[in-house]
Amino acid sequence: MKDRKASARDEKLKQETNPDKTAKLGRDIQARIGEQLRAMYGDVVDQGVPDRFVDLLNQMDKPRKGDKGGNSE
Repeated sequence: MKDRKASARDEKLKQETNPDKTAKLGRDIQARIGEQLRAMYGDVVDQGVPDRFVDLLNQMDKPRKGDKGGNSE
């Protein structure tokens, strides 16, 4: 009897986690999630990039001696 319960539970779990079925959220829920994320991370975005990171990025953009063609991408 226990095996049947486990089997039914496993089957239900497979159905719930089936990658072919896409869970969809309503627009109102998506909007609410967006508002919450902006409230949590808005100040991080507003801080900008520290000067030392900008300097490092600029250094990485400069071609090095012996480097043919600049950055390899």
